[in-house]
Amino acid sequence: MSTRLVVASRNPHKLDEIRAVLADLALEIVGAADCDGAPEVEEDAPDLEGNAAKKARWVAAATGGVTLADDTGLEVDALGGAPGVLSARWAGPQCNFADNIAKLLRELAGVPAPRRTARFRCIIAVAEPGAAGGDFAARVAACRVSLHEGRVDGGILDAPRGHGGFGYDPVFWLPELGKTLAELSQSEKNRVSHRARALAAAKPALRAILRP
Repeated sequence: MSTRLVVASRNPHKLDEIRAVLADLALEIVGAADCDGAPEVEEDAPDLEGNAAKKARWVAAATGGVTLADDTGLEVDALGGAPGVLSARWAGPQCNFADNIAKLLRELAGVPAPRRTARFRCIIAVAEPGAAGGDFAARVAACRVSLHEGRVDGGILDAPRGHGGFGYDPVFWLPELGKTLAELSQSEKNRVSHRARALAAAKPALRAILRP
């Protein structure tokens, strides 16, 4: 039974987190950039679940390997749940982390702290390839997918704090810890983050498929 897991991401920060959280499974974890033929998948689904499942299916069908994919959204209550599924590209197609944070803080200018509540939601999809034959569309359809969710609740500060993490981490405040996600050590973040919780929920499925 294979113990190789493909992660449908080219984000090195995300790969590092996934490897750390899944270290106890003793898997060989490789990113999409390390797999010949792994496609760049357009995230055009209307929700996190659809994007995660699509990425997992496409990369599994292309590589023939068990594949894990995630999609994560920041949901801010004062913004009606935005940016949500658009979180990674909220400030535009070529935006970076700083651009997204700047837009978020502009949108929340003047909103008092009690109303700046928010949550991160992460959906992990695990895709197991089906029959190897047929064209690409048939291989995508043959993949078996399970979905697993993790979330963390907090609020949005009015200025970044901390130098760790990535994305919106510097402005996402964790009241119970008195820190932003960017102020946590990697080991602390891997215990409490939305992605860590989703990965923990996915471990039984990974064990059943890969038998590490």
